[in-house]
Formats: sequence, structure tokens, C-alpha cells
Amino acid sequence: MTEPTTSPLVGKPTSYSRVTLSRIMTAVDVNLYGTVHGGVLMKFVDDVAGAAGARHSGGTAVTAAIDEIVFSEPVRVGDLVHAHAQVNWTGSTSMEVGVKVVAERWDSAEDQPLRVVTAYLVFVAVDVAGNPREVRPVLPETLDDERRWREAEIRRAHRLAKRNAIQANRAAG
Repeated sequence: MTEPTTSPLVGKPTSYSRVTLSRIMTAVDVNLYGTVHGGVLMKFVDDVAGAAGARHSGGTAVTAAIDEIVFSEPVRVGDLVHAHAQVNWTGSTSMEVGVKVVAERWDSAEDQPLRVVTAYLVFVAVDVAGNPREVRPVLPETLDDERRWREAEIRRAHRLAKRNAIQANRAAG
């Protein structure tokens, strides 16, 4: 009797995972300074990244880490905000999703959209029981996609090195 073999998952091009979500910011989104609260933008980033991760993995994907989130410009009430996400890198069960958020100012809609947030999140594909499951490889299509893959590997190496250093420090202390 032979053991059943599992065929590797077929890879998908980077473009397969690309997702854009858009919304107009309203008065309920503002902080005490009168600009959109960072937490509102963080949820928006997580939503679009989760959609890209789920699309790429073909099922549920959950947020495991946020490697970086940079707020480069304030967002105001009335701005039309677009969050763009794609899977940059894949491991066996995890994926890095890159997110770029741009805003179209309500009072200068003819201007180019302004980059307001950049973020990198790590998602893990999970089955119905919540256990990690295999994720298909992402296939970079462009030179930018290949650069994003390499940079994602650098972020992953830093994340793992930091975790190992902290664990070693705790074990020694």
C-alpha cells in the first residue's frame, strides 16, 4: 500500500492578491486634534491586508504581526482614502502583505493622491479549526515585486532575530 502524496499548492502571481478598499472619512473617525484617528486607519489597513491574504491563500488568513506602520501625513474628514494591498512574500503558512494608503483631499480633488500610510503585516492562513495551513507560493511578476520579496525576507529575518534575542535574554535573566 502506498502513502497518499500531497501535491504542492500551485503558486499565484502577485497581481492575484491585489485588493483596494476605499472610503470617505467622516466626523466619527476623528481624534481630539480634528484629524482621522490612527486606530481608524490601522483597522482599515488590517481590513485590506486581510482581504489580500485571504484572496491569495484561498481561505481564512489571520493577522499574526504588524512589522511596520508609518503615518506620513494626517488624514482629514472628507478625504477619500484608498488602501491598496498585495502579498509580497510567502512562507509555508505565513504571508507578508504590503499596504499603501493614499488620500484624495476633499478640497483639492484634482491633485495627485497623497501617500498617508505604509504598512507591512504578517498573516497566517488557517483552517476551520484555527490551525495553520499551507499557503500557496506568491510568484513575483515585476522588478518591484521581486524587490518587495527581498525586502520582506529582510523584515522576516529581523523579526526572527529579535524574537531569538529576547528569548535568549529572558533565559539568561
